[in-house]
Amino acid sequence: MAQNKSFNGRDMGIDLGTANTLVYVRGRGIVLNEPSVVAVNTVDGSVLSVGSAAKETMGRTPTNIVAVRPLRDGVIADFEIAERMLRYFIKKVMGSRRLGRPRVVVCVPSGITGVERRAVMEAASRAGARQVHLVEEPIAAAIGAGLPVSEPTGCMVVDIGGGTTEVAVVSLGGIVTARSVRTAGDAMDAAINSYVKKQYALAIGERTAEQIKMSIGSAAPSGPLSVPRVSETVRRPERNVEVFIPGQSEPGQSGDNEDTQALLPPDRCAIRGRDQATGLPKVLELTADEVRHALTEPVDAIVAAVRSTLDETPPELAGDIMDRGIVLTGGGALLRGLDVRLARELNIPVLVADDPLDCVAIGTGRCVEDFASLRTAMDARPRRPDAVRV
Repeated sequence: MAQNKSFNGRDMGIDLGTANTLVYVRGRGIVLNEPSVVAVNTVDGSVLSVGSAAKETMGRTPTNIVAVRPLRDGVIADFEIAERMLRYFIKKVMGSRRLGRPRVVVCVPSGITGVERRAVMEAASRAGARQVHLVEEPIAAAIGAGLPVSEPTGCMVVDIGGGTTEVAVVSLGGIVTARSVRTAGDAMDAAINSYVKKQYALAIGERTAEQIKMSIGSAAPSGPLSVPRVSETVRRPERNVEVFIPGQSEPGQSGDNEDTQALLPPDRCAIRGRDQATGLPKVLELTADEVRHALTEPVDAIVAAVRSTLDETPPELAGDIMDRGIVLTGGGALLRGLDVRLARELNIPVLVADDPLDCVAIGTGRCVEDFASLRTAMDARPRRPDAVRV
């Protein structure tokens, strides 16, 4: 209980993502990282579980229970459920005996409308915040990645989240040019799902598609330049997907040269789903080349968004970007070969942030810690209709 009391009244930053919500508490760092999912009883409307417990129920619920994702494409799709989810997370972080309502900084996509901004602010206020300030995701991602956003030099950041991809050029603490496209991690999962359904008449769930993407997904052919970092180990999904690593006789068994194979991405996986022709369960082997082909459309959309943003960048800042390179953040930055693909297409160095999954939350936390100095990067009021990016 003493630990809960220490959170009371402390300001916090919230990365309200389509896939995951992260909470940063001033003086504590990131204290919560859970999926943005809520399990709801459709009979009486009560909330049964939130976060990790709710995600476990996706695709496995009876007819009277539904797992809801209240955010779609980076914005609130279900206001009431989003408010309940925020209230649960804030209460979980601060404890039940709150002595004061915190000041909250929330990340929002750069392309949302004024109505969507007001919805985020109202949901956070009803969830228990005394003040709500908004910071655009590209700014937070750039701060979290350690880029010199306050200097008069151009920095380009590409934040690939669950619902949106944010591409922005930042200078002097503000966004010079930006583009927000609703093609990101969820679109990649949907592309894999659609490919498997059309090619093999096999129905798979959202979680299985996500596991396929994480295990053998790539944006460019594997090679020495696209080998994942040593810190990114081969993730073995819990269910529905068995990963086969080249050189191994069976899943889970190591070959003779473990040191070499540990650096190689898996090249195929076995997935389980429902055969649409017979209605019976079926096991299918999927190769990395097939998954890369399935991801062609969403990856092309991300490359096009980066190219369009560069076209609108002032020449002086474009020169800075050539020197500094483009920084990738967000969960989509972990897609194998994406940095190589962008560098090849644009002829510009592309780097992956040290901690891409937490960059936005870390940047939001720095806005909380250094609120006075970074106040100009935040906008507590909805924009005028004529100033909204589309």
